[in-house]
Amino acid sequence: MLNEISPSIFNNKYSHYHKIGDEDFLLCYRDNQVLLKKSGDDYEIPRKKDFIESIESPVYLFSINSNHCYGLVESHINHASFEFHDIFVLRNLKSKEFAWIGSIGHQLMTWHNNNGYCGRCGSKTDLKKEERATVCPKCNLVAFPKISPAIIVAITCNNKILLAKGKNYKGDFYALIAGYVDVGESIEETVVREVKEEVGLDIKNLKYYKSQPWPFSASLMIGFTAEADDTQQILIDEKEIKEARWFTRDNLPAYASVVSISGDLIAAFEKGVF
Repeated sequence: MLNEISPSIFNNKYSHYHKIGDEDFLLCYRDNQVLLKKSGDDYEIPRKKDFIESIESPVYLFSINSNHCYGLVESHINHASFEFHDIFVLRNLKSKEFAWIGSIGHQLMTWHNNNGYCGRCGSKTDLKKEERATVCPKCNLVAFPKISPAIIVAITCNNKILLAKGKNYKGDFYALIAGYVDVGESIEETVVREVKEEVGLDIKNLKYYKSQPWPFSASLMIGFTAEADDTQQILIDEKEIKEARWFTRDNLPAYASVVSISGDLIAAFEKGVF
């Protein structure tokens, strides 16, 4: 999955200041685009040594192995030597380290840019020195990075799995039922509700699988397996789902990449893990 980068070491411990070294990474974004350096037939994250001009107002983000990673505001740099690409290109980079730091950097810089002013009184905020948060110097409102909990579930019946195409999917592939946890709702209740709302099925034998931080939507995806009787009628929510149906283990359609927990769950089913 995207966040599984072993043996590389990702350290998200916050520090207010580090001196930027030539080998440190500089991450810059324009809306949903990331600034990348061409490297043969692939791309990589630019380093400090790749920039000719001085770097203004870098934001410390995290480290990967022995290198620090900083976020840059686009207006502060000359990016003539690099190219902006859609953020989802990161999912296909050969380097799993670049894919991960590029995507998690986007989540943090989006939060940083969205919290430059206080949401309560409108004053310009400061970055806290002791933890990753912004603070309003006028009313003391503190804002931490947003993380939205969401569930995703592989629904099976014997040797079949229920797969769906969402209306907002960028690719022409199948994935699993997923949705965000609502206020006052347990994670288990979310699974039951989302499945009923999106495909009209009742489920049983709900089991935790694993979780995955998903930076593209600032989510924490919590994966489950569950069972359902395939004689139930599938009733799709046409506002969110284009199609949903059962597929046998030996005849699966094109499905989401294993960089995502959706693809990881489907691949595990295909191998007979559950």
